[in-house]
Amino acid sequence: MAPIVQHYDFIVIGGGSGGSGAARRAASWYGARTLLVESGRSGGTCVNVGCVPKKMTWNFASVAEALKDGIHYGYDIPANVPFDFARFKKMRDASVKGLNGAYERNWSREHIDLVHGTATFSGPREITVKLREGDSAVYNAAHILIATGGYPVMPKDVPGWEHGISSDGFFDIEELPKKMAFVGAGYIAVELAGVMNAIGVEVHMFIRGNTFLRNFDPMVQKTLTQHYEDAGVILHRSHKGFKEVRKQKDGKGAEKLLTLLGHDGEELEVNELLWAIGRAPEVEKLDLAKIGVKQNGKGQITVDQYQNTSVHGVYALGDVTGQAELTPVAIAAGRALSNRLFGTHHPSGGPHLATAKLDYTNIPTVVFAHPEVGTVGLTEPQAVEKFGKDNVKVYHTRFPAMFYEFHPPEEKKKQPTEYKIVCEGPEERIVGLHILGLGSAEMMQGFGVAVKMGARKSDFDATVAIHPTSAEELVTMK
Repeated sequence: MAPIVQHYDFIVIGGGSGGSGAARRAASWYGARTLLVESGRSGGTCVNVGCVPKKMTWNFASVAEALKDGIHYGYDIPANVPFDFARFKKMRDASVKGLNGAYERNWSREHIDLVHGTATFSGPREITVKLREGDSAVYNAAHILIATGGYPVMPKDVPGWEHGISSDGFFDIEELPKKMAFVGAGYIAVELAGVMNAIGVEVHMFIRGNTFLRNFDPMVQKTLTQHYEDAGVILHRSHKGFKEVRKQKDGKGAEKLLTLLGHDGEELEVNELLWAIGRAPEVEKLDLAKIGVKQNGKGQITVDQYQNTSVHGVYALGDVTGQAELTPVAIAAGRALSNRLFGTHHPSGGPHLATAKLDYTNIPTVVFAHPEVGTVGLTEPQAVEKFGKDNVKVYHTRFPAMFYEFHPPEEKKKQPTEYKIVCEGPEERIVGLHILGLGSAEMMQGFGVAVKMGARKSDFDATVAIHPTSAEELVTMK
């Protein structure tokens, strides 16, 4: 007997940031009958193996750095203060589990039906869900959103690749390795390598070029790469890849032993290896070809400015599309989509929502490196390419933050704070802002508003500085 088809106004596949944002807006604001299908833990990548546990671990590492800094302020702090990483992991896991429950309680309170299972398209307006219990259920709706996110890519052409871990596996570590290798130069590798280095792990980073964060402004690339080296991270530049990874000994922490064999003949023994070589869209089980949803060469779903796919009534957003793969971006895009789909003719909305969409320009973002990096808008090379060299003016400053006033001179030099403002045209509209140093994460949120509003350099100049702060340099730069 064929399963009974259950009808909804809105089906959301994926209970991460973007899917949750869209579902909650549709159900709670506009009363849309909404189904949310989630195959894993509620909250998606950000909550479970991304932003949230990453920031907690960054905080943990920052405490270790503060203990070392405290010596220079006169505190009698012994070297190598012991810590219990396993205990920290248990606390972090409990916090994440609490967030899983919070997500589900919010969905229940807003009358969103949650189904745990794996969705596959069985028609343009219909999905079949293989439930965790083993049965299947069929659902249809006029509007279906794909918000399934992405997963870490692993180099399966490298013999022994499986002996390493991904960024997901990073959060399973209970016992710290003594020596750890990271392959990759993006923000995931930089953030996690920075954490491990700060808590005393010997860190090796294998990067294809000479600097990491290659999509960021050259100032950020150069300064942060140099700082990581100054902080003790061992960089293996111009990395040609590994021809094999051999497991010499199984175990946890320092007991595990791997040998990395490079194409250039280099060999290195480490206790752990983390692949951070990119992410791919989580689409394999959806059977998108069956209904004609178009994808690009990377497998990401192709969408227009309104998150429409090539199939009418099917939408996609977040990491699965490759558009600015950031949690707040997915949330904002999901809310905008639901405003357009369900708010246009609703008393709580109005006709103005018929064209609701997310503006993907000037999105501020932060890398929780050591130190932090904040950026919004165009890099200097991007601005020159877009507006021409003669139409771009750059303001730049580098200085030691007051926090390091009592550090020895040589150490003080290794603690950079560096800012760059990129302006275009005679009015010097700010089209790019790049900051590196203590407090950059919190600072960038406020300055991101200014850049989004179209601030000119003269607006920054007219703002009274807050003294003494590092941020005041941004409004006093000449």
